[in-house]
Amino acid sequence: MPGVLPDSAIRRMIARQEITAATEVTGAQIQPASLDLRLGAVAYRVRASFLAGRDVKVADKLADFEMHRMDLTHGAVLEKGCVYLLPLMEGLALPRGVTAVANAKSSTGRLDLLTRVITDGGTEFDRIPEGYHGPLYAEICPRSFSVLVRPGMRLNQIRFRDGHATLDDAELTALHAADPLVTGTPVIDAGLGFSVDLRPAEGDLVGYRAKPHTGVIDLDRIGHYTAGDFWEELHTTGGRIILDPGAFYILVSREAVTIPPDYAAEMAPYLAMVGEFRVHYAGFFDPGFGHRAAGGTGSRGVLEVRCHEAPFVLEHGQVVGRLVYERMAARPDRLYGAGIASNYQGQGLKLAKNFRA
Repeated sequence: MPGVLPDSAIRRMIARQEITAATEVTGAQIQPASLDLRLGAVAYRVRASFLAGRDVKVADKLADFEMHRMDLTHGAVLEKGCVYLLPLMEGLALPRGVTAVANAKSSTGRLDLLTRVITDGGTEFDRIPEGYHGPLYAEICPRSFSVLVRPGMRLNQIRFRDGHATLDDAELTALHAADPLVTGTPVIDAGLGFSVDLRPAEGDLVGYRAKPHTGVIDLDRIGHYTAGDFWEELHTTGGRIILDPGAFYILVSREAVTIPPDYAAEMAPYLAMVGEFRVHYAGFFDPGFGHRAAGGTGSRGVLEVRCHEAPFVLEHGQVVGRLVYERMAARPDRLYGAGIASNYQGQGLKLAKNFRA
């Protein structure tokens, strides 16, 4: 059956050497509908972001852009505002008909780490065509905070598709009627629209804005940092905030969403025409996210928002993004939030897991 490949199929791909690795893939990397990718042992500071381009290897392009390289064995700091290229431990030998798409993991996006996967011969970020044989690289640009990284850290994840998987609007409408995907009336237009919550049910805390001058974040430290050292709280009682150009915000969706067990979803920007901002880190939503089958009662989406050239007024209930739903090729063995370490099941407004609750 066409669709997104589940955890059982990913294990078979590993066994068939369609997913290769310098160090054996661990069970902890395999998620219900994706595979976590691990950083290798070296980082290259490069002059600019780049794509290899058709028929060109990343290593050949790197020779033109490399400034210096760093050994990550004992940890190294990736500095805010700089661009780095890091070989990943995993590589691919995709069979015909199977494509792949990569994305930043949830905590990566919430730290404003612009993290994308590139490949040999690649003409797009995070998109890997059928039949690709070769290495994978992560391009990382810390935008708000400098970060300490080590080999084996998992900042990206990759999802595999066999054939066409995306639901059209009619199929999405039918799925919502059978198994409600969102609280309230759904906004269905090339995906399921969601809006921003600026009138919380309790209190007046609506989000966080990254501070411009902070210390380094060690990505291995979970629940370690005081939020106030890195974030300013945003409070409002009027259902409105003004986004500052160049600033990074953590906000939350008004709707609680669910992903049924036989489906997966990807967060995508809404439309560039809606304003001078972007919910700019797309993300994967695994089967079972917020769903009753995995013990959920709906989970709200955390929004990573960056304002562009001009200040912009953001209003409560404004549509800012959409979830594109995809059918699974088979139901995964495990659902998000059911017996696995799922940090964001049942979430509301929540910072990355590195910060104390």
